[in-house]
Amino acid sequence: MNKGKDKSILVVDDNAFVLESTAELLEAYGYSVVACSDAKEAIQAALHEEFFAVLTDVQMPGLSGIELLGRLRDINPEVPVIIMTAFAELDLAVDAISKGAFDFIIKPYRPDYLAHSVKKAVDYYRLIQMEHDYKHRLEDAVSKRTQELTRAMAIVSEMSREITVRMTAVSEFRDTDTGAHIKRIGYYSAFLAEELEMSKDFIETIEFAATMHDIGKVGIADKILLKPGPLDAGEFDNMKTHTTIGYKMLNGSVYPTLKMASTIACAHHERWDGSGYPQGLKGEDTPLEGRIVMLADQYDALRSRRPYKEPFDHDRAVKIITEGSKRTSPEHFDPRLLEIFKASTEVFDKIFTEHQD
Repeated sequence: MNKGKDKSILVVDDNAFVLESTAELLEAYGYSVVACSDAKEAIQAALHEEFFAVLTDVQMPGLSGIELLGRLRDINPEVPVIIMTAFAELDLAVDAISKGAFDFIIKPYRPDYLAHSVKKAVDYYRLIQMEHDYKHRLEDAVSKRTQELTRAMAIVSEMSREITVRMTAVSEFRDTDTGAHIKRIGYYSAFLAEELEMSKDFIETIEFAATMHDIGKVGIADKILLKPGPLDAGEFDNMKTHTTIGYKMLNGSVYPTLKMASTIACAHHERWDGSGYPQGLKGEDTPLEGRIVMLADQYDALRSRRPYKEPFDHDRAVKIITEGSKRTSPEHFDPRLLEIFKASTEVFDKIFTEHQD
């Protein structure tokens, strides 16, 4: 259990039983809890105390959890807010994620899922505070040494990149045994882009943007995402929506990396022969970055453990991609990329082997 009462958590729920039991659970994990029965009371608490994370219900009398999220972000835009929702309110939860919520939990929740989500939120908030403290120390130093300013800005930039990677890992940790998957996807994708002789900007952008390919999985219920077996047709249709959820979450940014990331989130399950989803795009109608990440993700998924399968070795993964299986066909992949893959399988194996948690 986490120790240290300095990690204060705000819990908001109009159901007295849920409020009390959630507070008791978090206190058992070593957190200091402030429990509020409505949004107005929670806002007053947030005005007078710093919280490391907020856990709130969606449907409450007066201000809803979504409205509370907006008010809390006005008070402290960096505090991570976790939404608790019934499955019927999933659309609201996804909307909350797009408006800045850190995560959401389906009620009735499992205590270990709740504790894990809160721990991630607290760790994230502490990392943000460490970044701010570090920036302040740098600002004091750069007034004396211009050379140190250049070095410091590089460190801050790398730290911001790391924070984004860790936020992206929220989706990956829900259905994989390791967060290294997202980094490997970036490395595979950059390698393929280099072999295609793409520009340096494209290579650097896809290496980072590719890591956000599955961020839309935060909108998929645990009972589907963690199901230890094949999905039925309805469940698979629901799982497919992670592509459009990810696109909506990332779309509209002015930054090239996020623009590409939104395209990848939507297109990384499209197939060259048109049998993919969500749009059934065929051939070069699928953007290049989507075709690249599709192959990279396919290889890594075959090599990785999933709730519904054991990991395959390198040779079997290569055979499935190049020769086909019941679910996979060589016709699914861009022919140019497939030829690069066939000629460079040892590079993929090396990336997978060297980048494990």
